[in-house]
Amino acid sequence: MRRYSQRHSLSTLSEINITPLLDLAFVLLIIFMITTPLLENSVNLVIPSSDAANAPINPAQVQTISIDRQAVIKFNNRQVEIDELLSQLKELKQTNPEVAVVIRPDRELPVQKLMTLMDALQRAQISKVGIATKAETK
Repeated sequence: MRRYSQRHSLSTLSEINITPLLDLAFVLLIIFMITTPLLENSVNLVIPSSDAANAPINPAQVQTISIDRQAVIKFNNRQVEIDELLSQLKELKQTNPEVAVVIRPDRELPVQKLMTLMDALQRAQISKVGIATKAETK
């Protein structure tokens, strides 16, 4: 009588099952595809676009606020302080509720200075606000 272990004769395995290896390769590929963009040091922002048409704005209702890198604020090309700007914006909002404001910040302006200006616009309850930019040239 043969034993169970002797019942099956030993033979060499001539084929390797590569399915687990392919699964591993695809999992590693997916991991690298996900983590590679996170390893980049620079952040490139692409401004979103929309197919929806914006409501037409009367150019006479658009006011311009410029702020340079020394945080000098100019409202319609006239230099003002932040408190004076806030009172002018509130008065403008009362006379024209549909007023729109375009902010033209300097490239080197600290973000905190821009946020102070945005807070003044919010306190004046002006909701139509835009930030002027220019397209980068390569």
